[in-house]
Amino acid sequence: MEANKILSADVLDILFEDRNKAYGAYELRRSYNKRIWLALGITAALALALFLYSFISKSLADNDKAALEIKEVVLEDIKQEEEKKPEPPPPPPPPKQEPPKVEMTKFTPPKIVKDEEVKKEDIPPEVEKLEDTKIDVISQEGEKDLGLAAPPVVDAGKGVVEAPKVEDENKVFEKVEVDASFVGGESAWRRFLERNLNPSTPVDNGAPSGTYTVVVQFIVDKGGNVSDVKALSNHGFGMEEEAVKVIKRGPKWTPAIQNGRNVNAYRKQPITFVVAEE
Repeated sequence: MEANKILSADVLDILFEDRNKAYGAYELRRSYNKRIWLALGITAALALALFLYSFISKSLADNDKAALEIKEVVLEDIKQEEEKKPEPPPPPPPPKQEPPKVEMTKFTPPKIVKDEEVKKEDIPPEVEKLEDTKIDVISQEGEKDLGLAAPPVVDAGKGVVEAPKVEDENKVFEKVEVDASFVGGESAWRRFLERNLNPSTPVDNGAPSGTYTVVVQFIVDKGGNVSDVKALSNHGFGMEEEAVKVIKRGPKWTPAIQNGRNVNAYRKQPITFVVAEE
């Protein structure tokens, strides 16, 4: 290159002096800055277009959402007004029922007086009439005694309250207010049976495969003692004998309660033996 053209020449012209500028590298380097600016311009335009699209879409969505919310509020108010109905009045309370009265016969203590001094109401009733009725300080009509204690009676003349009388202390109840229970609850009673029963009893005695439920009845007395243990089922193969033996060997129970006192009561216990096929 001539000396007077060096100062005004481009770097590419100096670099490609005496080289083939038509090959392509010269043209690519010369147009590099233009292509960079063009790419940046296109990128900025795309970014701006995406931003504008997002902004416009969000604005339209907000407008649609606001319109829908206003419409729902109006419909909800109308629905509440239409469905508002007066509440029905509460049902009347059940009628109060008086407890049944127990038939009672007045008992007059024996006293030696003259015949003319004996009052009609003081004449004691015949013995046959006292078999199915309760004895008390006053006479009262009502139902026969069904094992329930009579209510306390107030003697209006003396102002004395007499406690309910219990006729049969040894009666065994089949139904009570509170059943007899094993000390520790049903889970403790189940564990006692599982620990003490021999589940292989029917197998040892040649019972065929199947499921056998043995029902044992016993009495829990007022002191919690178990007595009168007997089997109500009859499957055989030693199962009833095994169940009776284990229940007899059990500890004391919590006695049953009737009218606030401990009573003798029956208790039934089913026990299932399973013989699997070999």
